[in-house]
Amino acid sequence: MSPFKKPSLTAKEKLRPISGFPELLPEERRVEVDWIDQIRTIFESYGFTSIEPRIVEPIDVLLKQGDTDKEIYTLGRLLDTPNSDKEPTFGLHYDLTIPMARYVAANMGKLDFPFKRYQIQKAWRGERPQDGRFREFMQCDIDVVDTREVPLHFDVEIPAIMNQALASINAGPVFTKINNRKILEGYYSGLDMGNTSEAIRLIDKVDKIGFDGVADLLKAELELNNKTIDKIFQLTQIHGSGQQVVDQIQNLGVHSELLDQGLTELTFVMQELEHIDKQAFAVDLSIARGLAYYTGTVYETRFAEYPAYPSICGGGRYDNLVGDFVSKRLPGIGISIGLSRIFTKLLKEKRINTDKKSPTEILVIHSRGAPYRLVNKTAQTLRQRGFNVEQYHEDRKLNAQLKYAEGKGIPWIWFPPVNVDGEHQVKNSVSREQQPADPATWMPGKGK
Repeated sequence: MSPFKKPSLTAKEKLRPISGFPELLPEERRVEVDWIDQIRTIFESYGFTSIEPRIVEPIDVLLKQGDTDKEIYTLGRLLDTPNSDKEPTFGLHYDLTIPMARYVAANMGKLDFPFKRYQIQKAWRGERPQDGRFREFMQCDIDVVDTREVPLHFDVEIPAIMNQALASINAGPVFTKINNRKILEGYYSGLDMGNTSEAIRLIDKVDKIGFDGVADLLKAELELNNKTIDKIFQLTQIHGSGQQVVDQIQNLGVHSELLDQGLTELTFVMQELEHIDKQAFAVDLSIARGLAYYTGTVYETRFAEYPAYPSICGGGRYDNLVGDFVSKRLPGIGISIGLSRIFTKLLKEKRINTDKKSPTEILVIHSRGAPYRLVNKTAQTLRQRGFNVEQYHEDRKLNAQLKYAEGKGIPWIWFPPVNVDGEHQVKNSVSREQQPADPATWMPGKGK
């Protein structure tokens, strides 16, 4: 018997939506599935292969990187003792990158490197639901992991693929801001700061709590003085083209070898991206990507028309994320497309057409007096020719069947004859034009 007392819910409460766990209507889900297919096609055109790791990971794995402990949904049974002091063992993944890293490390003897994977899967995060933020959401990720150094050209190709994928679902215009973590760490080291990774994590909170809030955290947690904080904020406010950014950073008078390396990498990436789409990419040194595993180029993408909306894509280069599982260096680079975040925003802005509620292209009417086998054979013939065909299974009044087709937005209505030797008819739901047709040869718009 369960140790929990079952909550008493009213019938209305049982049907009430759960905050942060969105559900789509069929016509909305059709569009989302179509988006997934288009994004998958783009990924595979660049040679990325699909994986689907388990959704559950050991808590130790999920806690390896980043400030995420308060966001993890842990796994337990209803029958477990509710007051047990035992720590949870497993949790649901909060992104797709950590499970990918564990998967690659566990299967590296069976994989070909450089390993190029894509992953389209849901993730779960226990944050407060708000506009663009959910507890359950769909992401579309690509990553390249290698046993050797990952060429810098992938730092160009990855955001270019992302841009192409977003264009394929008409999500634009979008704008991608790019930085390099080596610039941040090198700059902070040049300021004689000790805990550069923690500083980056705090700087990444600027969008959420503002400069004053971040300044308070830098003072409280890292004990930095106002002069150092001012120097940090001077860097974060630099943005523009590649060479323009380099000049502005050098004018700040901070020097380190790591800073110079980051500037060289960033200059190369921006020069190459300008040849792909000069308007879609720019340098912004406020972009930090707070997760600790990023070590080089980082990206963050937003809607150009809705700049206050949360970022819709993000990612970057990492050196030790995968290798930490096997004590071996396995560098990589990747990016994540927040499909749920994009979809809900464009749906809200009425930029998604959800008129079509069904994949059905043809409804085969159950004509009064027609043998069921003839109706069924007609549907099968059309289906075998590649059409999506629905067969009406009841001998109801014609108006009821036509109303059903109209409600689902089915474009063609097929009328079988009442006997084998009779004539078939097909009707266009929009033009209302009806004409004779042969199920074995008919094509839309071409008559028989």
